[in-house]
Amino acid sequence: MKYLFQGDSITDCGRGDHGDPYATGCGYVRLLEAELTAMGDCKVMNSGVTGDRVTNLLARWKRDCLNLEPDVLTILIGVNDVWNEICRHYGVHASLFEEVYRILLRETRAALPACRIILMGAYVVHGTVTDPEWDTFYSQVKIRREIACRLAEEYGLEYVDLQQAFDAAQQAYPAEHWSWDGVHPTAAGHWVIARAWKNSVKPFG
Repeated sequence: MKYLFQGDSITDCGRGDHGDPYATGCGYVRLLEAELTAMGDCKVMNSGVTGDRVTNLLARWKRDCLNLEPDVLTILIGVNDVWNEICRHYGVHASLFEEVYRILLRETRAALPACRIILMGAYVVHGTVTDPEWDTFYSQVKIRREIACRLAEEYGLEYVDLQQAFDAAQQAYPAEHWSWDGVHPTAAGHWVIARAWKNSVKPFG
């Protein structure tokens, strides 16, 4: 069984060698690798790349997903599509985000019909990056999250609501406990993501 996690810096989390999908980094993928490999003989891969938008995923999808032939694929993307628009005016607007995401799913289904696909919804919390443009940040990330949820329903895929997970976590500790800037998780925040995945995805769910 081969598990592949795809996304941006939240998934990348310092994995270093982007040419090596078995460099899993030090975030939620590493936490899940420990549990998945402890449960049995499997391989865990990470193809997250810091800064990626959904269009970046498309550009490298054959190399970093289809050619790796995962049995289980998890995708977390969307926050940079908003962040880059707010900060640098080269984000990915919602309709294009959906169109490109749909291409990724269609290409994966065609090339890997037996692959199990899990979509994780993008999230934000209050922090130094998000607070200056909070209303825009939250509302635009919510739109991308809703697109991912809708695509999961349309394609019959599993969906993990990370915003809900982080909102629940903040009942115990404030936002800065879970994310150091409103986007990137702390160690505790990576635990929240790993736990949400486990609670939603069999054999854990």
